[in-house]
Amino acid sequence: MKRDTSPTAAFQPAAPRGIVEGLVYVFERVMPDPFVLSICLTFVVAVLALLIAPTGNVPTLLDSWYTGTFGILAFALQMILILATGYAIAEAPIVQRGLRALAAHAQTPARAALLVFPVVAIAAWLNWGLGLIVGALLSREIARRVHVDFAWLVAGSYSAWSICNSGLSSSIALSQASHGNALNLVEKATGHVVPLAETIFAPFVFIPTVLVVVVMTAIFIKMHPKSDNVVAFSDAGDASDDASSADPHARTSDGTATFASRLEQSMLGTLLLLVLGVGYLAMEWRENKFDLDINTTILIFLLIGLALQRTPIAYANAIRRAARQTGSMLLQYPVYGGIMGIMKGTGLASMIAKAFVTIATPATLPVWSYLSSLIITLLVPSAGGHWAVQGPFVLPAAISLHASVPRTAMGVAMAENVSNMLQPFWAVPIVAIAGIRIQRVMGYTAVTFAVSLVIYAAALWLVH
Repeated sequence: MKRDTSPTAAFQPAAPRGIVEGLVYVFERVMPDPFVLSICLTFVVAVLALLIAPTGNVPTLLDSWYTGTFGILAFALQMILILATGYAIAEAPIVQRGLRALAAHAQTPARAALLVFPVVAIAAWLNWGLGLIVGALLSREIARRVHVDFAWLVAGSYSAWSICNSGLSSSIALSQASHGNALNLVEKATGHVVPLAETIFAPFVFIPTVLVVVVMTAIFIKMHPKSDNVVAFSDAGDASDDASSADPHARTSDGTATFASRLEQSMLGTLLLLVLGVGYLAMEWRENKFDLDINTTILIFLLIGLALQRTPIAYANAIRRAARQTGSMLLQYPVYGGIMGIMKGTGLASMIAKAFVTIATPATLPVWSYLSSLIITLLVPSAGGHWAVQGPFVLPAAISLHASVPRTAMGVAMAENVSNMLQPFWAVPIVAIAGIRIQRVMGYTAVTFAVSLVIYAAALWLVH
């Protein structure tokens, strides 16, 4: 990916004059590149494991680190495929026209926020990968038309995306609703699955989800920088690396199309994959019941993207462009897998979870599960991997205390929404696609962290 040469990249902020400006100022000077940050977190976790973990000896630490680093690769590929297939959908001409039509309605910063928050939140609720892509691309389209601070706009998109773990692609909710799923810890302990009606569609989940979107829209409108501090988007240096994807060998010397180019441009290959994919889904859902897990989500996104892009070569080119945005994820996933391995193998994660569980009551366990999840998520920013670490401790506690199992499980997921606003792992794709430095964005999302922290905690405690 080309180096960011936009004014945002070179911007040197003045001394802060308010809380939000102060946060942006601090993040720009303190926060390193996310990959460097993941290395720093590895060091911190390793030291803590050696000092206080139950099995915190060097051989166990090294073995756990290695196991975690390479054990996460299959899951990492699934996550990258969700992002790539979501990108291919969002880049389809008909979707691009829709984004441009939407962006045309944003004529002021306030209108931009009023547009971005609901659109991105709905996309993220449907699928976290789609939400990331739509948020980044819609932000770029709006910023081309409206004089807004680009970091503020991207941060708003990321804040709207934060509700994704309360939506249809929540790996914790989906896994507990899927019979035989490896991460369905509830079924393993009780023999029952937890339907989505008791998790993402329950009032204690969807009410705070809607509230976060509404409240943060209003707050972001107030947070937009003064006109003299606005750093607008620039297309400078942003030309695509493959502005022309045409194959120089697509035609013979006499100007006729080659067999290879005709095959690439034929819809037959697309139709074949559509028939296979749709046929499988129809058979599976007829024989069992409608079910969404990570793999079926990827398949559905693949099929939709193929249908929208129409030809195999168009889809392949879209995936190639998407691949440029996943490079940082390829670096970070193994590092965070190593962190997760250390925390699980040495017993450090269990110490954190048990510390909260031991002081819990049936009424307070979901909230303590939520608070412990906030800490663990900062170190293991993957809902599926995080659940594998924390679930084995909070679920037995919920069962033994006769606390609400769905509420306890979703407390873990809702904390993911909150912690992601300080943990840059998931911000990397959206800032890469948008073409902006992550530090300024995280200064704004720190506000989202503080507000959503209170909203979700109150919902777990009060909404029934």
